[in-house]
Amino acid sequence: MVDTGHRRRTPLLLVEAATLLSATGNGVAVVALPWLVLERTGSATAAGVVAAAGGLPLLLSSLVSGTVVDLLGRRRTAMVSDALSAASVAAIPLVDATLGLNLGWIVALAVLGAVFDPAGLTARETLLPAAAHAAGWRIERANGVHEAIFGLAFLIGPGVGGLLIATVGPGPTFWVTAAGFAVSVLLIAAVRLPGAGRPERPPSGLWRGTLEGLRFVWRDRLLRTIALITMVLVALYLPVEGVLLPAWFVAQGEPARLGAVLMAMSAGAVLGALGSSAAGRLVRRRTLMAVALVVTGVALLGLAFLPPYPVLLGFAVLVGLAYGPVNPLSNYAMQTRTPEHLRGRVVGVMTSFAYAAGPAGYLLAGPLVEGLGLRTAFLVLAGALLVAAVVAAPLPVLRALDEPPRHPPAPPGGTSGRTEGPVPLGEQWAPSAHRDPPGQG
Repeated sequence: MVDTGHRRRTPLLLVEAATLLSATGNGVAVVALPWLVLERTGSATAAGVVAAAGGLPLLLSSLVSGTVVDLLGRRRTAMVSDALSAASVAAIPLVDATLGLNLGWIVALAVLGAVFDPAGLTARETLLPAAAHAAGWRIERANGVHEAIFGLAFLIGPGVGGLLIATVGPGPTFWVTAAGFAVSVLLIAAVRLPGAGRPERPPSGLWRGTLEGLRFVWRDRLLRTIALITMVLVALYLPVEGVLLPAWFVAQGEPARLGAVLMAMSAGAVLGALGSSAAGRLVRRRTLMAVALVVTGVALLGLAFLPPYPVLLGFAVLVGLAYGPVNPLSNYAMQTRTPEHLRGRVVGVMTSFAYAAGPAGYLLAGPLVEGLGLRTAFLVLAGALLVAAVVAAPLPVLRALDEPPRHPPAPPGGTSGRTEGPVPLGEQWAPSAHRDPPGQG
């Protein structure tokens, strides 16, 4: 007898396995590229140039990434993204063995690997509603698991990278990473879902399609509000992780403790994302979002006082745990308020808001630290985040999170029959499940 339940879950398993491999590969590269540059040049400035070269394409390409998805198709975009990542990573030891690797080559290959990453991320995220529908999963559950897997990948990726460098060296590390990206391509190639293939209503052009996505987000009060909240939170939080905590632990001569605190945040975020689905059965989504925002602000303020290390570690876990539900709830809003043919563009635009906020936060943090000192700057940023959270939490527009979906999270099974195999119907997205909180089913 055929295990139909297993067959229905297969697309979701393939998408999440590809997400894990792709994000882990990027996490390995975060460690391996700077290590290679420092090993070859001994220059921290050169390592910073490579990091900037990898980060700049994310800012520039994230805005149009969703339009690329809606032009090429979700499955194809995810495959191309990981194929480029595999090629750029494999090219590093290959160029080293044939032409000789220098900083220019490393920068060029870092740009090649990063430029399509936002499109790949967007493509896998837009595959998620149909995959969850085929598996009979609630969309909230699928969002929580997806964000947890993404967080887990970036939690383990740098550790895997360090272990590989220590055991086999930088060159073989890149080959192993390229193989992981290649497997991700094969996994996505096997996905058969409605809406995954050739788009039925592609945008008329790259920039026109991007403008359509921007207009849609800006005209939808809930999506606009979530995008702005995310921008503020990212701008105020990223300097904590990337500037303030490193500066504090460097001054203390405790780099291992820095790693432990950052891992504690990531582990808390994984648990928070996984728990968001269960929490969504007990309380309204608006309540869950409000609590997540405020508790994140309170926990970060506790962290900003730089208490003794065990307490610091506890606050770090709480920051991640509290913020964990925010991304799944944001995903839910995008998935249920966006027409199927616009979903890629909307996800791409919303992602670009977060990418744009990061550099702004770093530019803000530097002068604050220099002018006020580390402790005071930390308290100012954390206090500002708490104020933003307290202001955002009671906004009436967040009530829309508990409204019935404006658009089904997944397309009907037959919308793409000419390009995709049939998908058995999963549990229906019952509007009553969203009308009767608590227990939003």
